[in-house]
Amino acid sequence: MSAPAVERWDDDRLAALVPWPAPDANKYTRGALTLLAGCDRYPGAACLAGAAAQRAGVGYVTVVCGPEAVGTVRAFRPSLVARSWDGWHPGDLPASRPGHPSAVAAGPGLDPADPADARRALAVLRACAAPLLLDGGALAALATGEGRALAAARATEGRPLVLTPHGGEAARLACAARISEAEPALLAGALARSYGAVCVLKGPDTYVSDGTRVVLVDRGTAALAKAGTGDVLAGVIGALLAQGLAPLDAAVLGATLHAEAGRVAEERHTAIGVIPEDVVEVLPEAFRCLAG
Repeated sequence: MSAPAVERWDDDRLAALVPWPAPDANKYTRGALTLLAGCDRYPGAACLAGAAAQRAGVGYVTVVCGPEAVGTVRAFRPSLVARSWDGWHPGDLPASRPGHPSAVAAGPGLDPADPADARRALAVLRACAAPLLLDGGALAALATGEGRALAAARATEGRPLVLTPHGGEAARLACAARISEAEPALLAGALARSYGAVCVLKGPDTYVSDGTRVVLVDRGTAALAKAGTGDVLAGVIGALLAQGLAPLDAAVLGATLHAEAGRVAEERHTAIGVIPEDVVEVLPEAFRCLAG
């Protein structure tokens, strides 16, 4: 298969997608994001994704995490609503509705080797009626027979799904779907088609595809090559989904904002010194850059 025509979206197009709040907005009209993130071993992923979602404009963020992670999340950001996943049921997730948009992001800080975390991710994939983003440990659960069947059911029912794999996770998804493509633009498109999703194939250059179109985001920097920056990206895209953006728009805008924030953080702290928390804190400047 020949490589598809790869698009690049300019700043004017991206700026038009930014969900600036209306003058009469409240925390519910600005969207609600539920994060299934942060097992007891990796609470930091939930902290980073939740804080990034707040900086990306969503009105209400709930973090459902491991029982021992709850205190860490609350201490990191008191404005995050944190609760244990013990006793929580995915059937409680709200559906997005007019005037009260919502979305779910699952996977940051879930252990891909833990069967219990896999069951949680699959339960969300099955039950969530709102737009859903899968990252990290949730992608390992997707790359199973049950995960692929649930993704196919979501696609048939028209329930939006966004995937944010790095190269290793993409290889696992490709193996499960018997995809042999290696060139990134082709691989992003093949994964999107196979899983009925928008795929954000992360890397030095990030390729975003809905299975038909492929958009290149090549504004990144090596400053982002640290553990935790992927959790930031998941929070940003999840927040944009929760504010009502279409999946492809949310993915491309989110990847661009993440890259721009990485560049701003690099200017302040050097490519050596940037940490994921820096990227979260400069997200407002990334929005300002796109606004001109």
